[in-house]
Amino acid sequence: MSYQDQRDLIHASQGFIAALDQSGGSTAKALAAYGVDAEAFSSDTEMFDLIHAMRSRIVQSPDFTGAKVLGAILFEDTMDREFGGQPAPQYLWQQRGVVPFLKVDKGLQDTAEDVQLLKPMPDLDALLRRAAALGVFGTKMRSVIHGANPTGITKIVAQQFEIGAQIIAQGLIPILEPEVSITISNKAEAENLLRDTILTHLDALPADQTVMLKVTLPETANLYSRLSQHPRVLSVVALSGGYSRAEANARLSQNSKMIASFSRALTEGLSAQQSDAEFDQTLAQTIDEIYRASIVG
Repeated sequence: MSYQDQRDLIHASQGFIAALDQSGGSTAKALAAYGVDAEAFSSDTEMFDLIHAMRSRIVQSPDFTGAKVLGAILFEDTMDREFGGQPAPQYLWQQRGVVPFLKVDKGLQDTAEDVQLLKPMPDLDALLRRAAALGVFGTKMRSVIHGANPTGITKIVAQQFEIGAQIIAQGLIPILEPEVSITISNKAEAENLLRDTILTHLDALPADQTVMLKVTLPETANLYSRLSQHPRVLSVVALSGGYSRAEANARLSQNSKMIASFSRALTEGLSAQQSDAEFDQTLAQTIDEIYRASIVG
């Protein structure tokens, strides 16, 4: 199967994308939710070994296949490791039929004008070339909106598209992720500003450039429908953003042409203490619930 097969699979949107890209501080939180507390590791190396064991257990579970899980976003450390004796990106596609993506951002700058822009990524081109050589299809980079500030939102979208063009130049598909915090009082207003700003940039894209978009589940159902229908957009995916899986799925099911790309909501209920049978059963039910919420629209 080819690059075009991967594009077609993502564009058809008959499933969802698993976000397995916790890094830095979020790794310890993910392990704690999985039942592995901080006393289980004494260094970053041991911490990343433990999170990789969790991710390996997930991707090798029987129901983690392209039938419902279209793609998986990996942390750089995961990309450089193996699943089932194969390089992680190759295992995902060749053995599971799951399209591999890579988280490329290096974290967030301090908040200014109600947004957190991406930190500089001076080694991005080298990382992209290495990812492409390993069979990675696309990338993801997350910045955050903390208020309905037109100036800040303009800057955050401009940065996402600027770096997205750099990623496209290396032959990969960027997932642009300007997350709107679910805790802000003017979330709906911020989302309206975000949609309109993104549309302006999409209209300016060359005809041979395509992006994906990852957005917070909106307050207004189908707010982002114009984005999903835009000819420069391969797919629009939703982040759970701190919502429980039940609420995230309920919100997602109200939005047509939008599929899940959940992290915490995907691993909710999984535990290191579960037997393999219990783990696989819990994950299978989770995958089915997120899949149904993704395709209902």
